Amino acid sequence: MAETYTLLAGHELRVEVEWSKQIFVTLKDGEAEIFGTSLLLGQKTTICGQKIAIFSWQGCVLEIEGTPEVIYVAEETPMAQYVNIHDVLHAQREAALSGGGAAPRVMLVGPSDSGKSTLCKILLNYAVRAGKGPVFADVDIGQGSLTVPGCLAACAVENPVDVEEGGFPGEPPVVFYYGGVSPSDNASLYKHCVERLAAVLEDRCKKDPAAAAAGMIVNSMGWVEGLGYELLLHSIETLKINTVLVVGQDRLHSQMNRSLSQKGITVVKAPKSDGVVLRSKEYRSDARRRRVEEYFYGIQKELHPASQNAKIDDLQVYKVGGGPKAPSTALPIGATSVSNPLKITKVSDLRETMFTMVAVSHAASPDLLVSSNVAGFIYVQDVDVDKGIVTYLAPKAGPLPSTLMLGGTYKTYLE
Repeated sequence: MAETYTLLAGHELRVEVEWSKQIFVTLKDGEAEIFGTSLLLGQKTTICGQKIAIFSWQGCVLEIEGTPEVIYVAEETPMAQYVNIHDVLHAQREAALSGGGAAPRVMLVGPSDSGKSTLCKILLNYAVRAGKGPVFADVDIGQGSLTVPGCLAACAVENPVDVEEGGFPGEPPVVFYYGGVSPSDNASLYKHCVERLAAVLEDRCKKDPAAAAAGMIVNSMGWVEGLGYELLLHSIETLKINTVLVVGQDRLHSQMNRSLSQKGITVVKAPKSDGVVLRSKEYRSDARRRRVEEYFYGIQKELHPASQNAKIDDLQVYKVGGGPKAPSTALPIGATSVSNPLKITKVSDLRETMFTMVAVSHAASPDLLVSSNVAGFIYVQDVDVDKGIVTYLAPKAGPLPSTLMLGGTYKTYLE
């Protein structure tokens, strides 16, 4: 059964749909958008397992088929402030293109569930609608906006975000595999991945001035205290960020101002939407698992991955961290040896990799694994030591592009 909602100018319809349910949204009259992506008049849009806000600048009539978990009209939204931010960034892009200023390199920071990812989508979509193609970089390893959780990734955004799938259409992203969902497990490896991603993006800017002028939008993790704050500052410096948008927290805004104002970095407080929903630990865990499922099966189960077998001896799986940094004889008197967080060691028992994502690497040799972007992922389903066989799920049937792989620590259990 369908219900009709009429939105006045500047209002939005907030809708929450459970993972296992779907609804259909049709714009019947006027204009409307979802996180900056315009809805087409008369076209039915499927929403499954998402929390969305349908906003209208001029007013509209919407038809909703299905039963969402939550649905209500909000009269107050931060969209006017968000579009003002876009206008400033667009002016900077135009100036950079004509040689009159620096391109906007923007990082969104804020605690978990502050709306950073949503604001990233809005700013990216508005940039695309204005004819620009900024880079989107995601350094939040716990979420996986561009690929599976446990990665730092980036891609050029040249088309609006797909409303139904929530993804970024276009070329595959550049991906570096951290392998876990918390930077505290190996902060040095997290920093190294940020540095490698920054180097790739910097090289792209040097080769393409127009791409450089479009700038970048960076989504950061929600860990904003202690070591998390230090890692944020490291990412800001490494990615050469010149504008920091602090979403919805006065304390963090003040901290960032003190840390960055003397470095010529603009720190701006962006309002948090009242529609942002707090997510439980269980919800986050389920969301990560679903991101892995979507990687192999697609949002609508339209993809057909292959479960394949390989000989244990044919796969070279390595892990990062844990090796000795230096022998005690090489250290000053009284000093003790510490582990090298970036040391590459071969996984001797592949049962360690069961129920984890293993990155298939572009690296030419094991020592380059930690510095190389990945070709894709397999999911290890079973390891039979007696038979010497590994069973894994791959995106498609056939031989893997490489047998040189990087393992991780994040486990998830696919149905």
